[in-house]
Amino acid sequence: MGEKFLVHGGARLTGEVTVGGAKNSVLKLMAAALLAEGTSVLTNCPEILDVPLMADVLRGLGAEVELDGETARITTPAVLNHRADFDAVKQFRASVCVLGPLMAREHRAVVALPGGDAIGSRPLDMHQSGLRALGATSSIEHGCVVAQADSLVGAEITLEFPSVGATENILMAAVLAKGLTVISNVAREPEIVDLCTMLVQMGADIEGVGTDTLMVRGVDKLHPTEHRVIGDRIVAATWGFAAVMTRGDITVNGIAPETLGVVLQKLQDAGATVTERADGFRIASPERPHAVNVATLPFPGFPTDLQPMAIGMACVADGTSMITENVFEARFRFVEEMVRLGADARTDGHHAVIRGVEQLSSAPVWSTDIRAGVGLVLAGLCADGVTEVHDVFHIDRGYPNFVGTLTALGGRIERVS
Repeated sequence: MGEKFLVHGGARLTGEVTVGGAKNSVLKLMAAALLAEGTSVLTNCPEILDVPLMADVLRGLGAEVELDGETARITTPAVLNHRADFDAVKQFRASVCVLGPLMAREHRAVVALPGGDAIGSRPLDMHQSGLRALGATSSIEHGCVVAQADSLVGAEITLEFPSVGATENILMAAVLAKGLTVISNVAREPEIVDLCTMLVQMGADIEGVGTDTLMVRGVDKLHPTEHRVIGDRIVAATWGFAAVMTRGDITVNGIAPETLGVVLQKLQDAGATVTERADGFRIASPERPHAVNVATLPFPGFPTDLQPMAIGMACVADGTSMITENVFEARFRFVEEMVRLGADARTDGHHAVIRGVEQLSSAPVWSTDIRAGVGLVLAGLCADGVTEVHDVFHIDRGYPNFVGTLTALGGRIERVS
């Protein structure tokens, strides 16, 4: 955790990248494997730090997990340990997604409140209210979510906000509940669709996949399956922003471009030439980007995970951009680090106003989360001299072989202790 990156400015990134499986999908799919006794196999898993961390969480619940490159084999026993303690879940937020499977299988769960990225409060109120609607009791006790039920029974549930995490937990609890569950105002992210696809392969009865309403008819039992994780749209788009910020030309493979519709449009508005293919896209942007306004929203809107990259692009763009954050209130902490690099940026509540400069200036900066860390690296590529990016373990949690990929594209970056 004491490692840092030395990022040399002035590189123009060019070349080809193939993205692996989605971080925001694979961790939830690993949790879904708990729903069926036996061995499930996930392929196209990204080789990132969060995958072995999630494997440790599942092992603590009694599962056997074997990681072999891009393949994860998860063997789930007949009876699960219902406690996920703090040591297992403290390092990353996605660990809370074991709550739904534990309630479905064991009708009881004690899951420590998770840690993870410093991007603002992400309370579990909607997770708990969904479980209560299914017939469970749920409360926060001694730093843990404590839930139990004699049985889970289908219900009509409307989410206050299309929360990805709440959608996933309620969905995974409902697939083994008795009767029909209707969940309205659900998240529609491609990662939710990927989870539904795997659950249906396991024998779940789900209708409305990809819409804002899911209808789940509970079944008595699910069976193990083999499933390929979808490509990581956030990593894919990151390389698109890298091309625009460095006035480069990058082809990205392994992703369905329709999952990034609004993002690719913003890159095009910034002056890039965007060419879509069935399994990827190409971003060519030889000139300084134009300023564009961006507002983060749930899918199909602009992803909050790409907000730091949008800010990075705005900092070197020609003109003034307004970036509006509608999902996580603390994501603008990243702007303070950009100011260290010479950015002309001001924040006010949910808004950041950024006047682009021709070139940033190198300085020591600190990552506060996965995406902010990568955004700082991309900014360092647009600065004079060498930028030190600290706390790069965050980047390792979400970007496989980040240094190797960036180097192959022509960037100059070193990892040092």
